[in-house]
Amino acid sequence: MFKKILIANRGEIACRVIKTARRMGIATVAVFSDADRDALHVEMADEAVHIGPSAAAESYLVAEKIIEACKQTGAEAVHPGYGFLSERASFCEALENAGIVFIGPKSKAIVAMGDKIESKKFANAAKVNTVPGFLDVITDAAHAERIAGEIGYPVMIKASAGGGGKGMRIAWNAAEVRDGFERARSEAKSSFGDDRVFIEKFIVEPRHIEIQVLADAHGNCLYLGERECSIQRRNQKVVEEAPSPFLDEATRLAMGEQAVALAQAVDYQSAGTVEFIVDKDRNFYFLEMNTRLQVEHPVTELVTGIDLVEAMIRIASGEKLKLRQEDIKLNGWAIESRLYAEDPYRNFLPSIGRLTRYRPPAEGPSGNAVIRNDTGVVEGAEISMFYDPMVAKLCTWAPTRIEAIDAMADALDTFVVDGIAHNIPFLSALMQHPRWREGRLSTGFIAEEFPEGFQPIAPDETDLKILAAVTLAVELVRKERLDHFADRLRPHSGRINPNWEVRIGERYFPIELAEANAVPPVTLVLTICGENVRLHSPWKPGEIIWRGEIGGHFVNAQVRPVLNGVRIDWKGMSVTSRAMSPRIAELDRLMPVKTPPDTSKMLLCPMPGLVVSINVETGQEVKTGETLAVVEAMKMENVLRAERDLIISAINAKKGDSLAVDAVIMEFE
Repeated sequence: MFKKILIANRGEIACRVIKTARRMGIATVAVFSDADRDALHVEMADEAVHIGPSAAAESYLVAEKIIEACKQTGAEAVHPGYGFLSERASFCEALENAGIVFIGPKSKAIVAMGDKIESKKFANAAKVNTVPGFLDVITDAAHAERIAGEIGYPVMIKASAGGGGKGMRIAWNAAEVRDGFERARSEAKSSFGDDRVFIEKFIVEPRHIEIQVLADAHGNCLYLGERECSIQRRNQKVVEEAPSPFLDEATRLAMGEQAVALAQAVDYQSAGTVEFIVDKDRNFYFLEMNTRLQVEHPVTELVTGIDLVEAMIRIASGEKLKLRQEDIKLNGWAIESRLYAEDPYRNFLPSIGRLTRYRPPAEGPSGNAVIRNDTGVVEGAEISMFYDPMVAKLCTWAPTRIEAIDAMADALDTFVVDGIAHNIPFLSALMQHPRWREGRLSTGFIAEEFPEGFQPIAPDETDLKILAAVTLAVELVRKERLDHFADRLRPHSGRINPNWEVRIGERYFPIELAEANAVPPVTLVLTICGENVRLHSPWKPGEIIWRGEIGGHFVNAQVRPVLNGVRIDWKGMSVTSRAMSPRIAELDRLMPVKTPPDTSKMLLCPMPGLVVSINVETGQEVKTGETLAVVEAMKMENVLRAERDLIISAINAKKGDSLAVDAVIMEFE
C-alpha cells in the first residue's frame, strides 16, 4: 500500500479523498493555486505545494507542476479527483514515465472512453446501443447545419472532450445549430483546450441513468447498481439519487451487464461510470463512459456501503477486488443535492464572494436517516470566479425514497449559507415538488416545471398561519429579552399584549393570545384567523435556525432579522414578516409603497464575470433576440440578448473587463 499520495485537485473532492486516505493511514499532499492558498483542502492535507496562479490553465491543469510536486514531496501516487487532469491520457502516461502511480484507469482506457467521439465508435464496435449521430469532427457551422438536417431535429451538439455540461447545446432548428456550434466550440476550447464537437440525435423525454463499475487489474469487474441524474439544468446535474425510481430489475441487470462488458473490452482498472440515456419505454443508449470518480459517487456509497475512493486506491496499488457481483446489495435510498454558488432568482447565474456564514447540518444519524455533507469550504472562505460554482454536496440516506427526500428537505432547511447567492431555496422547493416526489423525471424537468425561471414558492393558507406564528414567537422572545436588559428605565410589567397582527406581504393576520410564556422554551396558545394553535419552541435570539412545533407541524426554518421584522426561509419559501400591535398595523396600512428604480433602458451584468465580447456599437439598431454581449463566469459563457427592439445609446464596458453584478454594460434609447 502507498505511504503517501498527492491529490491533483481542489475543493470538496480533494477533501473527500484526504478523509479516506487518512482513515487508511496514508499521508496526503495537497496542491493549490493563488486563489486556494487558504482553502480547506490545503489545511486538511499533511503537506501542501503551491503550483501557480489562480487560473486553472496555469495551475491545476499543468501536468508538469503536479509531477514536480510529487517528486518534491515523495508522493508515490496521484489521485486526480474529477475534472482538471482526471481524464487526460497524457497525464496518466507522464506519471507512469516518472514512476508515479495514477489512481485511475490505464491510458488505453482513457483514450478509448475519455473522448466522446472515439468512445461512441468503440461502443458501436462492441455492439453497445448508441444514440444515432455523426461521430466525426464537425469542421464548421455550415457542416454542422448539414449534418443536423440529415440526423433530424432536435440534435445535441457536444464537445468531444467535454464534461459538466460545458460545451453542450441542444438545437431545434438550423439557426440554433449555427449559434450552438460556435458557443460549444468556444466553451470547449476555454474549458478543455480542445474545440472539437460532434452531433447526435437528442432523445425527447430522456432520463439520465448511469451504472457505477469497479474493475481491478486481475480481470475482475462488477457493477454497483445505478444512479439517476435526470434533474439537470443546462445539462449540469443538480440532484442525483440511487437507485433509480424508474428501473426494473430486468433493465438494471441488462444495463449493468452491458456496462461491465464495455469496461472489460477496454481492460478497465479502477472505478468508472457508464452513462446511459433511457427513454420512456426503458430503451437505453450508451452516452459516454467517465473514466474517473463521479461527482455523485456518495449516493452509491450510501446504498452499497462501499468506499469508492478506498477501492480506487487499493486497485491502483495492485490489490484484487474482494467483492463478487452477488455480494452487491442495494440497501435503502440515497439523495444528493449539489449546493451551487448561483442565484436561483436570477436564472441561476453564478455568484462569488465570502461565506460570512457557512453552517451545514450535523453529519451522521438523524432519526431513521443519515446525513452526509461533502464540502471543500468553511465559514469565512472565498468563493472564487476561477472555478466551478459547487460549494458542497448534501446527501441523505433513508430506508425509502420518500423518507430520504423528507430528510433532505429538513437538512436543507437547516443548512445556513450567507454572503453569497446560492441554490438552497430551489433545492428546498424541489423536495416538495409533486412530480419529483412521484419520480416522474426527465432531463427536461427543470425547464418544464420552471419555464419562467425559479421564484420563491408561494405559501398556502396553512403555511401562512405557521409563518405568522413563527413571526410572533420570534417577536415576543425578542421583546422579552430587551425588556430585561440591565438599566432599562421601565422594565416589562409582566403582562403580554394579547392582541397582535402579523404582516406577510400585503396580508395581515390577526392573532389573539390565550396563553403566553415568552421566556425560552416558549409556549404560546393562540388563535390565528379563527383557528386555535399551540406553539412550542426552544429558540433563543441570535440563533438562525428556529425549531419548534406548531399545531402538530414540526418546523425547521431559518430566521434573520430585517428592519422592523424578520425574514423566514422554509421549504423553498422566503417571506419577510412583521408582528405589530393592531394600532401599528392600522397605521402600517397607510404607508406608501416604495417602487424600485427603472432599469428598462440598461443592460445590467447579471453576475460577476468577464466580458468575452461586445457585439453591438453605439447608435446601432438591434432587433429582439439579437446578441448584445457575452459574459463568462465560472467557465460558462452567458449570452445576453435584446429583449425588445432598441437603439444602443452608450456602451460602458469593453472586451476583457471584469464586471460586478448589476454593472451597467450598455444603455438604450
